[in-house]
Amino acid sequence: MAANGSWTKSLFVGLWTVLNFARKLFFNIIFIVIAVAIIIGLSGDKDPLVVKQDSALFLNLNGNLVIEKEYVDPFETFMQEAFGDEPDNPEVLVRDVVKVLDNARQDKRIKALVLELHSLTGGGLDKLRTVAQAIQRFKASGKPVYATGDYYTQTQYYLASHADHVYLNPQGAMLLEGYGRYTMYFKETLEKLKVNTHVFRVGTYKSAVEPFIRNDMSDAAKQANQQWLDGYWQQYKEDVASARNMPITNFDESLDALLEKFNSAGGDFAGYALENGWVDALKTREEIRQELIALVGMDEQEIGVNVTPYETYVKVVNPPLPSTKPQKNAVAIVVAKGNILNGEQKAGTIGGDSTARLLRKARLDENVKAVVLQIDSPGGSAFASEVIRQEVLELKKAGKPVIASMSTYAASGGYWIAADTDKIIASPSTITGSIGVFGLFMTFEDSLSYLGINTDGVGTTELAGLSPARELDPQFGQLLQRSVENNYRDFITMVANARDMSVEAVDDIAQGRVWIGEDAIELGLVDELGTLDDAISTAAEMAGVTDYTQYYVQRSLTPQEMFWKEFFGQAFIKAAQWQFAESDSALIDMVKTVVSEFEGFKRLNDPMGVYVLCLQCKVQ
Repeated sequence: MAANGSWTKSLFVGLWTVLNFARKLFFNIIFIVIAVAIIIGLSGDKDPLVVKQDSALFLNLNGNLVIEKEYVDPFETFMQEAFGDEPDNPEVLVRDVVKVLDNARQDKRIKALVLELHSLTGGGLDKLRTVAQAIQRFKASGKPVYATGDYYTQTQYYLASHADHVYLNPQGAMLLEGYGRYTMYFKETLEKLKVNTHVFRVGTYKSAVEPFIRNDMSDAAKQANQQWLDGYWQQYKEDVASARNMPITNFDESLDALLEKFNSAGGDFAGYALENGWVDALKTREEIRQELIALVGMDEQEIGVNVTPYETYVKVVNPPLPSTKPQKNAVAIVVAKGNILNGEQKAGTIGGDSTARLLRKARLDENVKAVVLQIDSPGGSAFASEVIRQEVLELKKAGKPVIASMSTYAASGGYWIAADTDKIIASPSTITGSIGVFGLFMTFEDSLSYLGINTDGVGTTELAGLSPARELDPQFGQLLQRSVENNYRDFITMVANARDMSVEAVDDIAQGRVWIGEDAIELGLVDELGTLDDAISTAAEMAGVTDYTQYYVQRSLTPQEMFWKEFFGQAFIKAAQWQFAESDSALIDMVKTVVSEFEGFKRLNDPMGVYVLCLQCKVQ
């Protein structure tokens, strides 16, 4: 027995030694990685943050245009910069771009603007229009604007069309294909997996759940989507045609028309773009480089032209830690961007609790005289939307005007949180409405049974044991349907009271149907068409203040968070570099799309499983 005990003791001592060694090794490796990153960040080949004399502002935007960036841990950001990695989904803050352009047009060190947009991946029409207006102001200063590209996507070309000189590589291409809404449908897949989908909804046009119960788009959804997409495309054409001083009929909307022009250009995409006035000239990279050198001179950096990159200029004009305290007579801006989820959420997603807290912070601050709720959301949790709406009502009770400023989307739950504001200002292209409610519940009893897994047991009531592993009782399904119907009734009643309309009138334009801003104003869903600046000035006017400041309400950082943000924000600063992103294969992209569709539903966390969400509110 003694020998046995000794052997057991030796075994545990040995295991502990191995585990202790592994633990120390793991943390030592982490320490070394951090130390190396800091050394690289502090002493690497970085350029000083300077705006070069007589340079061109190099607007090399990388990512998606947004009104609020998703939260990224400061350490993760630092590590990405230290090792030259790109974030998975880079984002560009619209207000940063506007600030840079408005500063640069008055900056005597900046002689020109170069739009290098090959890494710009997207942005709603309202965001593109805001940046384009800043480009127009830059042009008005008398400084030339150049757009250069090997290829132009539809999004990229919208901005490029506002340049004085639009150049395309002779071997490049561009094609304006219009807007569409094409969705993957999973009904047949779910049937093959023996997944039972239980849907509860109100609204003829509430098509958010269609991908899970159909193999195609319903006629009602096609009708509604076609109307707002046509309006959206019309606005794009009008803006670009005006910028290029060309007739709106120059856009090719049929394959026959495109093929005819393409054949006349000898089957050359670049030639087609030149002949149809989309670009001013076909020039190689070297030809463009020489033209820019003649304008602003040479430089020893990689591209050989005297430019100040956007990433450098934005750090010059933006302090690392902007003030989060408003000055006297302030108009506070609360950003509500992303899906609406229950509870606490980080920046880039709307949290019922976290966004409501920002509104409450503005309400309790005596320096804040009015609030603008800037919304860019297709909706989400009905409960979280109501939590936010209640804070809007509290602001109004406190005598502080609240103005809703609608960005690309303010639909379904996004409209719910806007309805009771004092005034709703939307962009002409804002995708809004979608006043409808749905519930979605999947059960897997047949899938599990097919695998030989069964669920059984007892409970004290008929309600006990509700689970995705068990069949949904039809009576419980009736209960959920009645709950959804009640939420829809609450929704349209709330809108009717807020908009001074009858419930019947709201119901006629609701039913889950999507509208764009220029139609929504005719229907009484919004009050004015305008920009964020219009919303801010309206808020100030309603508060009776003329001399006012504006600031963005943000969550207060703890002392520890402020230290690490400051540390990692200052530890590594480098000028933006020319980078060409590698694209994934089409198959991998498709798989990512499928996974993201399900991930989006997985994140929904309404406590009652009831949602005011518009999945059709996307343009592509």
